[in-house]
Amino acid sequence: MHKDFDSLTITDDFIFCHIMQDKTICSSLLRMLLPDVLAEITAISYQKSFDQLLYAKGIRLDVWAADTAGKLYDIEMQTANAYNLAKRLRYYQAVLDISTLEKGTDYEQLHDSFLIFFCTFDYLAKGLPVYTFKTVCSEDMRIRLPDAMTKVIVNSSAAEKERNKDLRAFLKYMNGDKPDSPFVYTIDEAVKRIKADEQHRREYMMLRSFEMDARRVGFQQGITQGMRQGKSLGLAEGSRQKALETAKILKQLGDSVQKIAQATGLTQAEVEAIN
Repeated sequence: MHKDFDSLTITDDFIFCHIMQDKTICSSLLRMLLPDVLAEITAISYQKSFDQLLYAKGIRLDVWAADTAGKLYDIEMQTANAYNLAKRLRYYQAVLDISTLEKGTDYEQLHDSFLIFFCTFDYLAKGLPVYTFKTVCSEDMRIRLPDAMTKVIVNSSAAEKERNKDLRAFLKYMNGDKPDSPFVYTIDEAVKRIKADEQHRREYMMLRSFEMDARRVGFQQGITQGMRQGKSLGLAEGSRQKALETAKILKQLGDSVQKIAQATGLTQAEVEAIN
């Protein structure tokens, strides 16, 4: 969260999460991707945390929604390619399942779940605007495993290839183009209202200040830890420990692997290995 408030766009978490609180907008966007699935949305929340698991990494969802059929939707906006999206989807699915199934409950009570990532890059590098994944049999692709899991990766860089007019317009809007459909015009007007609202401005500034404070504290903790390690293990090891501690905090705050590696001097593999 480094941008000035006036510079925010639909691809920034703060704007995206607030826009998706509108049930009409959220439902419309989901129906474009899942036309035969979505029922009426009954609940929407943003920045929802799942951290009940002891000794396990918690997650924080951009937008979480549920419909009248009990289906659950995680909707994320992703602008930095950390090259770990597939594994991230796997972990999110696992945490969602564990967090929503009560002890002693039959596995059949697991909700149908849909993980949807709107990306400004082509993670799979195959040129499709939308990639939808379900579990199928390798020996016979007509056989689908009824595990009630669907994962969708949306690629705005291939916006022109999208056939749905409104979805194509939204993907172009993600890329910075002006709205060119009634649906996206509605979203753009909502973005303008958010940015004209002083309460939202104060909320963003508070969140930005909190994040900056957390980063400063984390960095200082990394320096302190590095100095302690340096006394016993030598300056080189102390410097490395400082980098690891700082990287861990930045990773928890949601920075990309590439950005963390650049900031700390660690390799991307070392950053990815941090839990």
